[in-house]
Amino acid sequence: MASHEVQKLQESIKEQFQKSEDVVFKELHTNEKYIEVFYIKTICDEGQMQTFLIKPFFEIISVRGFLNYLQSHPKIAPFESQQKTVNEVIQGAAVLFYQEKIFLLDTKVDKNNSVIDTTVETTILGPQSGFSESLPTNIGLIRNRYPALSLMVDSLKMGTISNTSVNLLYDSRKVDKDTLEKVKQFLSSIQIEMFQSGEQLLDFTKKSQRSLFPTLMVTERPDRTAINLAAGKVIILVAGSPFAVIMPTVMKDLMASMADIYQTFWIGKFLLLLRYIALMTTITLPGLYVALTSYNPEVFRVQLALSVAGSRHAVPYPSFIEVFLMLIMMELLLEASIRLPKAIGPTATTVGGLILGQAATAAGLVSNIMIIIVSLGAISNFVIPVNTFSFAVRISKYFILALSIFFGLVGVIIGLFMLIAYMVSLDSFGKPFLTLKEEKLT
Repeated sequence: MASHEVQKLQESIKEQFQKSEDVVFKELHTNEKYIEVFYIKTICDEGQMQTFLIKPFFEIISVRGFLNYLQSHPKIAPFESQQKTVNEVIQGAAVLFYQEKIFLLDTKVDKNNSVIDTTVETTILGPQSGFSESLPTNIGLIRNRYPALSLMVDSLKMGTISNTSVNLLYDSRKVDKDTLEKVKQFLSSIQIEMFQSGEQLLDFTKKSQRSLFPTLMVTERPDRTAINLAAGKVIILVAGSPFAVIMPTVMKDLMASMADIYQTFWIGKFLLLLRYIALMTTITLPGLYVALTSYNPEVFRVQLALSVAGSRHAVPYPSFIEVFLMLIMMELLLEASIRLPKAIGPTATTVGGLILGQAATAAGLVSNIMIIIVSLGAISNFVIPVNTFSFAVRISKYFILALSIFFGLVGVIIGLFMLIAYMVSLDSFGKPFLTLKEEKLT
């Protein structure tokens, strides 16, 4: 590259960053040679710059010898284009101008590379380490658990402003080529300015498919990720996010927990059965309460029907208003437990739930049985292992509840059939949502 072209590029790059106070332009001199360095100090590791640039610059005396060093060092790349150079500077690289040549020194600071324990998908047995917010660290965790030559890593950028690094991982021997192509087309179709985490993909799949239930899974566990790679899944890792996104995902994946494979066979099957019982309970219980108390009390035995009626004798409005009142109260408590600081969240919500429930019962606003119904429904929802799926289930119960208000027990049954029919119509990148023929994941 000619001297005037290098000078022009240098001025053009400096001009784009001239208003930033953390931009550094440094000149280094010796009797034999001269180099100019341009970087952003807040996102650069100046210790690496001292080791890989400044110290060798003063130790290597000859001009040609230092040029050979720059051309051969693995952390130093040659100039390709002005736009790529600007993008690399924004992400923490340093630009070197030496002997009418331009180089990029990788000095990015990785402040989030520590491995942390799992906080969302906890298990009693098995590995306890989760992903970090560092993309290279997360890939290393996966490669340690999946040391296969067929493991492929593709990289891309997402976000017109954030320019976030995203890696696509898959086993080239096991992955379905059509599924892989659909995933790539889906990612390339996303137009967004700020892409911060893989969880944002949940919103895009729901918008594109008008889906209530998630058709991809978010996990913080490297062991679950490795097992899904072996099952032919495609994994998405995003820089700055301690979660991996697994595609495609079907319902049996969302109901599986890593605790299943760390227990004996029958205990694992029992836990899985318990989750499906909890799923049916949390979806149907509010609707069944309304249907059986207001429309079909003959289903109960006489003693139980009288007991239910006796518990509601002081409640001044129909059962569906009572159910809605308590469900909304429970939703508010759940949201408050998420938003409050960890130090006071559990205490505030526990005390609030006890006081509100007791006061509402004493005031005759709700019945004692209603407190049991709402508590059992909430506990059943917590049994579902994947949070994104449990949130969707929380919404589904209102649909069946609405049908039970108008049609009683028949409405509950119709609502269940409609919900199953809706899930049958869903697919995750070509895989039916209710498929049972998928390879076992956990």
